[in-house]
Amino acid sequence: MPENKKTFDALVVGGGIAGQEAALSLANMDYKVLLVEKELSIGGKMIQLSKVFPTLDCAACITTPKMSETARHPNIQLLLNTDIMEITKNNGLFNVNLTIQPTYVNPDLCTGCQLCEWACPVVIVDKYNNNMVGQKAISIAFSLANPKVAAIDMNHCIHCKKCEKVCEPKAIDYEMQPKNINIETKTVIIATGFNLFKGENKPQYGFKKFPNVIDAMQMDRLIAPTRPYNAVLRPSDGKVPDKIAYVLCTGSRDSSLENAIGCGAECSNNPICSQICCMYSIKQAQLLMGALPLADITIYYMDIRAFGKGYEEFFQQSKGMGVNFIKGKVAKINQKDDNSGDLILRYEDVTTGALKEANHDLVVLSVGVLPNNGITKVFTDDKLELDNQGFIKSIDELVSPSLTSIDGVFVAGTAAGPKDIPDSILSAGSAASEAASYINSTL
Repeated sequence: MPENKKTFDALVVGGGIAGQEAALSLANMDYKVLLVEKELSIGGKMIQLSKVFPTLDCAACITTPKMSETARHPNIQLLLNTDIMEITKNNGLFNVNLTIQPTYVNPDLCTGCQLCEWACPVVIVDKYNNNMVGQKAISIAFSLANPKVAAIDMNHCIHCKKCEKVCEPKAIDYEMQPKNINIETKTVIIATGFNLFKGENKPQYGFKKFPNVIDAMQMDRLIAPTRPYNAVLRPSDGKVPDKIAYVLCTGSRDSSLENAIGCGAECSNNPICSQICCMYSIKQAQLLMGALPLADITIYYMDIRAFGKGYEEFFQQSKGMGVNFIKGKVAKINQKDDNSGDLILRYEDVTTGALKEANHDLVVLSVGVLPNNGITKVFTDDKLELDNQGFIKSIDELVSPSLTSIDGVFVAGTAAGPKDIPDSILSAGSAASEAASYINSTL
């Protein structure tokens, strides 16, 4: 970007499925859009998924064409690895201060050949695969990343410069510094998505204490086409699991979390239904029935909320495939003392009122949705209001759900509350339409 201030019709914050949809909708109407993403690639959480419910279509097959279209659209400019520092409003325009964080690799020179990655001796955890495997301190974010450009994690780099020695286009730049820029925009669309409840904030379930207790995003990576292993393996010993349990509503519909372990708002009471946990757990169960036909799969639930189109049929189909559903509240998960790594799950059978135990060799926590509302802090003139659950407040949910408390600022996708993928895309289209109407009204 040139050093002089540029003006855009719209700023879209967040490069997930909702942010891309909003940006493309506006760009196709011939508006100039700046899409800002804090990560090294667009794609959001959807690019990490195996398939989508209830159709079981390939998630990557839906997402990657949209990523390519977004990255190459002539009316969209991407800023990746970028933080928004401040947004103010003056004379009808939003002034936005941004900081582009250094990657220490020149994106204009990098060819994505990965020679630097192979030469690097430092192994760190792979965030894309939810910390289940390792990656190098210099690497491309993930195999389907767009743009496919390497970056150095300077928190772990040992400055051996082996990557620099093998880089033929001379793309490595250890002197790269953060770059502060300022732009103007007529409107802003917030599409920052959601956070997932951290399993460790429910310590009675043993997440991060017992290796064979994992969360649903980790399981989605294990069954994805781009998975880290060639099979579904449990972490403790690489064994193919025989008895898999799902614990629904982990961190949602839960009023017992407040001040439980002093982790603050991140694990405070969360009474809302996350809307997606039932269906993504059933989706994974069906995929596991195909991958592990001899495995026993049990889903412990409070209520099955199959509210969307085809969802009830999807639920009934899973029961017909042999998935076992138990209406029960899980109280505690312990590991057996026989060095097997197997787990003992204690629960209340709601139908009988009896306290029971069950043995499983792998437990998956179906973690709930939490708000991702840090963007509110960058608005210094006006206050971007939140609802009672901490999501960005829609001031007219029935007529114009994308409207926020700030004129000219709109919300899309799960930044406004829990949604499945179709509803997130629909919400993004609505936000783009409202933004276009606002731009035209200010001309």
